[in-house]
Amino acid sequence: MYNKVTKEDISALQAIVGDAEVLYGDSINPDYAHDELGGIEKMPEALVRVHTTEEVSAVMKHAWERNIPVTVRGSGTGLVGAAVPVEGGILLETTKMNKILSLDKSTLTVNVQVGVLLMELAAFAEENDFLYPPDPGEKSATIGGNISTNAGGMRAVKYGVTRDYVRALKVVMPNGEILTLGATVAKNSSGYSLKDLVIGSEGTLCVICEAVLKLVPLPKVSVSLLVPFNDMKSAIEAVPKIICSKVIPTAIEYMSRDTILFSEDYLGKKFPDTKHDAYILLTFDGNSDSQVEADMNTVADLCLELGAVDAYIVDTEERKKSVWSARGAFLEAIKASTTEMDECDVVVPVNRVDEFIKFTHDLSEELNIRIPSFGHAGDGNLHVYICRDGLSEGEWKTTLSLCFDRMYEKAEQLGGLVSGEHGIGYAKKEFLKKQYGPTPIMLMQQIKRIFDEKNILNPGKICF
Repeated sequence: MYNKVTKEDISALQAIVGDAEVLYGDSINPDYAHDELGGIEKMPEALVRVHTTEEVSAVMKHAWERNIPVTVRGSGTGLVGAAVPVEGGILLETTKMNKILSLDKSTLTVNVQVGVLLMELAAFAEENDFLYPPDPGEKSATIGGNISTNAGGMRAVKYGVTRDYVRALKVVMPNGEILTLGATVAKNSSGYSLKDLVIGSEGTLCVICEAVLKLVPLPKVSVSLLVPFNDMKSAIEAVPKIICSKVIPTAIEYMSRDTILFSEDYLGKKFPDTKHDAYILLTFDGNSDSQVEADMNTVADLCLELGAVDAYIVDTEERKKSVWSARGAFLEAIKASTTEMDECDVVVPVNRVDEFIKFTHDLSEELNIRIPSFGHAGDGNLHVYICRDGLSEGEWKTTLSLCFDRMYEKAEQLGGLVSGEHGIGYAKKEFLKKQYGPTPIMLMQQIKRIFDEKNILNPGKICF
């Protein structure tokens, strides 16, 4: 179906980006064969590091003419194999497209290349008294990766997800044509929103090169509240009542004692409290101490009425660092605690979160397998991890498949979906097909064919 990369192709690619930016054969680091989770592996035939939109355009024109598959990769922090070149071909790395191009304070927008890291954009915005609200846990992910998966993160309860902050995109089509989708304007009802089709498409429709992103003024005050409960059911049941209290926290995270202990071991640092089975971590922000304090007190009093053991204010830099560094390390801590793992990134209605978490506990006991979890309780996005531990290869594959089938079936019963923010990629596509059914999948496939009739851009992902 596809052509292999030849010596002539390597020479043509080197002429576009320079000899040092094209690697092939044994010179490619094996890390490029997988993403952060590492469940799917395939080496590219050529690795091409691009710096500009024009270089991307030239590479795509060559690949289109030669019918060579191209997979786009940022930092490689994905968890579903979306950046794995399952058909070989060219792996197009965008991490060197890492310039913050301009800041427009009059329109509250920033123009960036897609290789800019989330933590770099967050720091730049804060230095200029702005906030870029999307806040996924992996701060070393690129903005391009965030846009490609419509990443959410911990502040989604109040501020929304990545899609809500993308005003315009500069993209390269599979044939090399450069287009601008969207505009810097605040409102747009001008035909189909092609920009929004691209957001969340995981590199299957076009190559995102630049983005105009919306910022908000930086809140002057931010305080966190750590609320311990004696059991997870009580903790999770409190969440919809908090949301109905007319106070909108910036974030509502849930975590179990076991997950916190994994993080303590991984970081070598103590969490402020580990005596209880379940915790909710909330953040409040605003422009005055009195406003934030009133919101925090309202929620603290409500949690105590609902059975919370206590409510700890996390207001000093030392406490904030202790709590949020532990939260940020959960994924790596769980990964370090086992021989292999896979993730179920479901989203369910907020008022059904406790049912799903209880189901995972029951499933863990039934199948005698460890299933730790944490997640965004305020928007129902749960990160559930199936750990291999001492299972043999055959036992692991059988049990993992059964866990996924049962959990996705339960999520669907509760009105949920396959993925809240990590995407579908290669690993979850069969579950997407099963949940959506033939007609939605057919529509997605037709959209893909209109953008990419040769199917050379990130083939084998999402709905193919």
